[in-house]
Amino acid sequence: MRKEAIYEEALLLHRKYRGKLTMGSRMEVKTMKDLALVYTPGVAEPCREIQRNREALYEVTTKHNMVAVITDGSAVLGLGNIGADASLPVMEGKCILFKRFADIEAFPLCIDSQNVDVVVGTSRLVATSFGGINLEDIAAPRCFEIERKLQELVDIPVFHDDQHGTAVIAVAGLWNALKIVNKKIEDCKIVLSGAGAAGVAITKLLISVGAGEIILCDRGGAIYTRRPEHMNWIKEEIGSITNSSKFRGTLGEALRGADVFMGVSGPGLVTGDMVRSMAKDPVLFAMANPTPEIYPDEARKAGAAVVSTGRSDFPNQINNCLGFPGIFRGALDVRARVINEEMKLAATKALAELVPESELSPEYIIPEALDARVVPAVAAGVAEAARRSGVARL
Repeated sequence: MRKEAIYEEALLLHRKYRGKLTMGSRMEVKTMKDLALVYTPGVAEPCREIQRNREALYEVTTKHNMVAVITDGSAVLGLGNIGADASLPVMEGKCILFKRFADIEAFPLCIDSQNVDVVVGTSRLVATSFGGINLEDIAAPRCFEIERKLQELVDIPVFHDDQHGTAVIAVAGLWNALKIVNKKIEDCKIVLSGAGAAGVAITKLLISVGAGEIILCDRGGAIYTRRPEHMNWIKEEIGSITNSSKFRGTLGEALRGADVFMGVSGPGLVTGDMVRSMAKDPVLFAMANPTPEIYPDEARKAGAAVVSTGRSDFPNQINNCLGFPGIFRGALDVRARVINEEMKLAATKALAELVPESELSPEYIIPEALDARVVPAVAAGVAEAARRSGVARL
């Protein structure tokens, strides 16, 4: 189906249903007794129980299975800074995915401010109603500050999916891709393009799994500490833990001799000649959406051994539905206070292991988004990691 037809049909569908969400009841109200139990006077007793023991919130309300999907509308899909109002259809869609994939109730909260303290303060004040907070489509570097500050203030998981969900899935896919080309991640030169939310998070997770040389590039080329232009505090931070050789050059120059390219940047930034300059059997994750940094056919023609994109019409899609539903399911099931590094690593490992080595191929390094095994496997790994690392209440 042509792209314009998809847009037209989607708009008609949204107009028809006037949005995608509805509020449902888990209890029936058919009699006067039912009414007395779900509301006054009976509801007073659950309230008193929470007063006596705040943990009862998880036992007598929907907090145990409710996630807030929060945005400021500053970095929406491929649309950019469209604001809180225009972001609501996307947040409603994300709530549907929570329900569809992990049976998690989710509610969209679009905050009409792009001030860090306002977003943090508003989110903190409504946190009591939720078991977790999914930050969504918030621009870098503000997203890093919001996540850090908010997690310090609330005792429920705060998870920026554009960062960590993308990172978990991409690194899981990379683990499996490197098995195909018989390379170890600690021996690889990895070049990334895009120093926003996803690029920084992928870089940090690569460090956690022991990756070798890492060079992160943006529009100013390779990032290194005290680079004179196109820098901010998060790039300074990431520059201090990557690019140990202090390489200074363009993306194309960085790719010479590289084993892996991972792109979360923009369309057409990688050429066939760049791929040919890489090491033997290079692995390319061209995840820019909707137009990748290089199309799979061109990358393979230039010598790429394994290619992954963010698109559903090519093999090896890095689809966030593989991550956040299972990660939140596992965190909620054990009433985790945070989603920490151990839990992200457990999710990465669980996802990678769903593709056994006997089934690995250049066209199959990561499960498909609708694979029913994904959420249970990821949730189980995340829950166990939460217990081991001491952040689980249960």
